[in-house]
Amino acid sequence: MSRLKSGLRGVLDDKLVERIPADVWARIQAMDAGQNEYGFDPFGFDPQFLKYIGAPAHWMYTKYFRAESHDIENIPNKGRVMLIANHSGQVAIDGFVMGSACLFDKNPPRMIRSMVEYWVPTIPFVSWMLARAGQVTGTRENARIILDREGCLAVFPEGVNGISKTYDRAYQLVDFGLGFMRLALEMNTPIVPVGIVGAEEQIPSIYNFKPLAKMMGLPAFPISPTGPMPLPVKYRLYFGEPMHFEGKPDDEDKVIRSKVNLVKGQIEKLLARGLDERKGYFF
Repeated sequence: MSRLKSGLRGVLDDKLVERIPADVWARIQAMDAGQNEYGFDPFGFDPQFLKYIGAPAHWMYTKYFRAESHDIENIPNKGRVMLIANHSGQVAIDGFVMGSACLFDKNPPRMIRSMVEYWVPTIPFVSWMLARAGQVTGTRENARIILDREGCLAVFPEGVNGISKTYDRAYQLVDFGLGFMRLALEMNTPIVPVGIVGAEEQIPSIYNFKPLAKMMGLPAFPISPTGPMPLPVKYRLYFGEPMHFEGKPDDEDKVIRSKVNLVKGQIEKLLARGLDERKGYFF
């Protein structure tokens, strides 16, 4: 029976690989994920797991969202780096799109590790799937481990407040947390600012039903006239030049805030460029 299961799994895996464009599969295999002898990294990431999501991810990125990346070469090919981006859209598809850009558009491809909200892994099955796909619960210690291993860490400093804002505040950045800057100073890590245009329109929210969200244990409960499914908006991603900071990670908040505001300012410039260049939400 075990041989039969192994044989069926092998046939299924071969069929899955056949559905992935050859160049995409080559990129997946070429990624340096720092796996151990069992094929995993300390957080359970398995590059081979991407065969299960490679084909739909490529279709979503290239066909549904028709995403395009600009200046993605600003992400270093090697070494620790933090990608700091705006966050919006009610559902964290912007993180998926940014990760797909680093896999499908960047040469050589680079695996990014996103810090997900604490409550996300509590959803049944999701924690296992996120771990295998390379995502990590957003704790300071997890971030240190990734950077210590010379990884590429994606952080959305607006957090839940950014992703759940209503559409009347589209592309208006909310306050950034200070943690990412303290971490960058502690780990001597360059920061690449990222402006993401398109996510605000995927599920435009007109109201956040906070009492219902609290009742259901969710950070927000958006009410959208378009429903819960994301619209096929066109994503545009703009990667700024790496920013390097010096100082003490335990400096006073006002000192850290001044550095954070420099990153926030660069993201605002990237967003302004993207909004100026686009001609419509869907093209």
